[in-house]
Amino acid sequence: MPHDTILVRRDGKIATVTLNRPEKLNAMTKPMWQRLGAVMEELGADDELRCIVLRGAGGKSFSPGNDISEFATDRSNPAQAKAYGKILHRTLRALGNCRHPTLALIEGICVGGGMEIAGLCDLRICGESSRFGVPIKQLGLVMAYPEIAALQRLVGRSIALEILLEGRIFDAAEAMEKGIVTRVVPDDRVEEEAYAAAQRIAEGAPLVARWHKKFADRLEDSAPLTENELDEGYACYATEDFRIGYQAFLNKTKPEFEGR
Repeated sequence: MPHDTILVRRDGKIATVTLNRPEKLNAMTKPMWQRLGAVMEELGADDELRCIVLRGAGGKSFSPGNDISEFATDRSNPAQAKAYGKILHRTLRALGNCRHPTLALIEGICVGGGMEIAGLCDLRICGESSRFGVPIKQLGLVMAYPEIAALQRLVGRSIALEILLEGRIFDAAEAMEKGIVTRVVPDDRVEEEAYAAAQRIAEGAPLVARWHKKFADRLEDSAPLTENELDEGYACYATEDFRIGYQAFLNKTKPEFEGR
C-alpha cells in the first residue's frame, strides 16, 4: 500500500497526520499501522514542531479500526496475530510517547483501533454526531494487554470493561462523560475548533509543553518522586523561553518562544 494512505502536512509549527482511506472510512491496514508509527517517530524527533493534529480523510470518519478483510490473510492464526500486534503496538507506543502535544480531530466514526489512536492523543475534539466504541467481542477478538492498558488509563477499569464487554456504539455526549473525548462541538466546527486549539498550543513555550506531558506521565507512576525529578520542576527558570515569556508579559507584547 502506498504512503499516500498516511498523509503528512506541515503548516508552520503544526503538523497534520491524515489517515487517508476515505473510500473505506479510513480503516487501518498493516502497512498503514507501519507507516503511522514511522511518521509519529519522525515527527516526535522534530524540534521545530509544536503540535501534531491527527485526523481522518473525507469528513465522515476518523477511523472504524482495522480493515476486517485483512484477517483472513494477515491475522488468521496466533503467530500472524502476534506479528501484526508488534507493528500495531509499536505505533501505539510512538503515539503515546510523542514529546509534542497531540490532538485528535474526530469527525464521524471513531471505533476500535480508531478510538485507540484518538485515545492516545493528548486532546480529542469531536463533532456532536461522532460515534465511539470497541465492538470486537462480535469478532471473537481480545484486546491485547498494551491496548487495554491505554484504554484503562484513559477511562478507568470499570468503564474500560463496560466498553469491551458490552461492545456498544455510543454517542459523543457519552464519550465526553466517559472521558474519551475532551471537547464536543457542532459538526461543522470540528476542524475550526481543533486547529484553533492546535494554534494555541503552538503559540506556547514548547519546552513547557514537553515538561507538562512528561510530568503528567510520571505522576501515573505511584513511585515517590526523586529529588532530581522534583528539581526538574524548576529547570524552566534557566531557559531562554522563560526570559522571553516574562519580559513579553511585562512589555504587554506577544512572546515568540524559541524552544531553548
